[in-house]
Amino acid sequence: MVVMGIDPGFGYTGYGVAQQSNGKSQIIDYGYLKLAPKDSLTARIKQFYDFFELKIKTHQVTDLVIETPFLGKNAQVFLKLGYLRGILHLLSAQNQLNLHEFSPRQIKLSVTGFGGASKEQVARAVLHFVPGLAQPKKLDVSDALAITLCGIWRSKVFF
Repeated sequence: MVVMGIDPGFGYTGYGVAQQSNGKSQIIDYGYLKLAPKDSLTARIKQFYDFFELKIKTHQVTDLVIETPFLGKNAQVFLKLGYLRGILHLLSAQNQLNLHEFSPRQIKLSVTGFGGASKEQVARAVLHFVPGLAQPKKLDVSDALAITLCGIWRSKVFF
């Protein structure tokens, strides 16, 4: 079983890939995709699609985990994130992946024990649970790794 957690964003999209076998999970890839703000929306969506399609095929991903959206201060950002979420749903359907969604509170609770944890607390918890992991350069990456871990720990598929 190979699980990919994604924290989509139009600036940076964090991702983490974990492989689970014999009851043990191991992070096999993580990082971020940077989308250039000068590129058109259409070009960035294509770059997002191509990047994650390649990751899915390269790692033979079986399960995709994403965070349920929440409306922040900017409705336009919320709308544009919907485009990226739609791409993830499409990739899931095209590749017959199991798609799991968890709320930000569920993710924080499963990783830190506190549903209102800060991004920094989430990052520290991820480093605690994944020994030897290099400090991610972006909080988007530690968020994606937290989403990945939550997917492994909370989804019924994994028990």
